[in-house]
Amino acid sequence: MNKFLRNLFKRKSHVKLGLYGPPNGGKSTLANKICEDWLGESMSSVSHIAHETREIVIKEQISIKNKKGKELSFSLVDTPGIATRIDYEDFIKRGMKNTMAKKRAKEATKGVIDSIKWLDTMEAVVVVLDSTQDPYSQVNITIMGNLVARDIPVLIAANKVDLKRSNMDRIKAAFPQYNVVGISAKYGKNVDEFYEELFKVVK
Repeated sequence: MNKFLRNLFKRKSHVKLGLYGPPNGGKSTLANKICEDWLGESMSSVSHIAHETREIVIKEQISIKNKKGKELSFSLVDTPGIATRIDYEDFIKRGMKNTMAKKRAKEATKGVIDSIKWLDTMEAVVVVLDSTQDPYSQVNITIMGNLVARDIPVLIAANKVDLKRSNMDRIKAAFPQYNVVGISAKYGKNVDEFYEELFKVVK
């Protein structure tokens, strides 16, 4: 009976969607935008200091609709920024005390490890990249390598297109195998296009 009920309530359309990317690309800003648009509340704290998100943050049961009325239901997983190197001295430069900086670096390192582990549970991933930065970084190559190895559907959100230094073509050239949508998570630019692209990736 329990098994029957479990199968009855299992929602085929529900997906675990992860937000991945390097620190300060705008993952948490985008997570907040999605939650504000569809749930009327924000999700994560946002900071100009890298590694503000040091733990996995999950928001269950988000449902979005496209223009055709099709619905997509997912759990949104905001992950800590992936970094190949975390140095506590970087936090000291930002004005943190020595003990706090070491604690932050330790938490951030654990967060990165957890993020990679969680990839095994993801059914689709949005990689949030800062479109003003060089996409050919060690961190981005590490992230993409992990996604390719797991054969996870990917949408690249090239964030910060509101800035003059934004270069969409460079990101498209770096990752031609993936759909790339240019957005400004901060100002909500092109987020409707982002949602439409999400339906194409999450089938």
